[in-house]
Amino acid sequence: MRVLINQMPHELPEGCSLEAALQVAGFKPPFAVAINLQFVPKTHYGRTVLKPGDAVEVISPITGG
Repeated sequence: MRVLINQMPHELPEGCSLEAALQVAGFKPPFAVAINLQFVPKTHYGRTVLKPGDAVEVISPITGG
């Protein structure tokens, strides 16, 4: 299935969890995630199943001032 992760298309297997998708895409913590503009708590990553066409946004903190 095709999903967008930070506006880039990714082909993932059907039933792929958010946690697995983040690993495949190479993201390293810390970060926050939203699927279709809905925040997903970190404790739900493993049990959140992505659907074709989902738009995943991964936001990493920026340090500095």
